Amino acid sequence: MQISSRLTVAVHTLLAIEYFHLEYKVTSEFIASSVCVNPVVIRRILLQLKDAGLVDVARGSGGATLKKPPQSITLLDVYRAVDCMEKDSMFHFHENPNANCPVGSRIHAALDDKLAAAQCAFEQSLAETSIADLMKFMQ
Repeated sequence: MQISSRLTVAVHTLLAIEYFHLEYKVTSEFIASSVCVNPVVIRRILLQLKDAGLVDVARGSGGATLKKPPQSITLLDVYRAVDCMEKDSMFHFHENPNANCPVGSRIHAALDDKLAAAQCAFEQSLAETSIADLMKFMQ
């Protein structure tokens, strides 16, 4: 299982907005040329980031700007904004383990807490890194 590339594309988008906003009108076409994807992909990401309150997007070719300071936007905010996972869990459990099997009947008891802890650690790690932290690599 891999997390969707929407996370890395969204982070790339935010970094491009922050890096270039003083010099250029940062449009979906502009960002798409940096990410090397179709501008439609960037427009979808920008809409999700806008809905999450992370960016402002001017209609037409007005460009995008960060709505919050880069130090207050974490990777967890971005991750949640672009819906990288189905439902509220990173791990999708197989639907109907055999309740008559000694393994199937106990699989949830064996794994649920472990998977919840792994997701919590992952999210905590994302929460510790901001867009400002990543901007240090852009200089």
